[in-house]
Amino acid sequence: MLIRIVRMTFKPEGVADFLRNFNENKKSIRNFPGCHHLELWQDENDKNIFTTHSHWESEEKLNQYRDSELFKTVWKFTKALFLEKPLAFSSRNLEEVEK
Repeated sequence: MLIRIVRMTFKPEGVADFLRNFNENKKSIRNFPGCHHLELWQDENDKNIFTTHSHWESEEKLNQYRDSELFKTVWKFTKALFLEKPLAFSSRNLEEVEK
């Protein structure tokens, strides 16, 4: 399982547009083949910073999404709202520590 984190800082005037676009597309993203999990987080102290947290079956499946028209359309819209360059990275879960 590949875990993808994308941290995005938006112009204050772009937040509502981002949220509207995310809500319009979230089910399509989550139901894209290979996507097993999708969350949207908002920074506790800076309301213009959002993070997507998603789980992908493999890097190949993530890349298929990134090559799709869905991603290209959503990302083009989203990029225009950025205040800063986004930070994105992929990781694998090595261990979950139980209580």
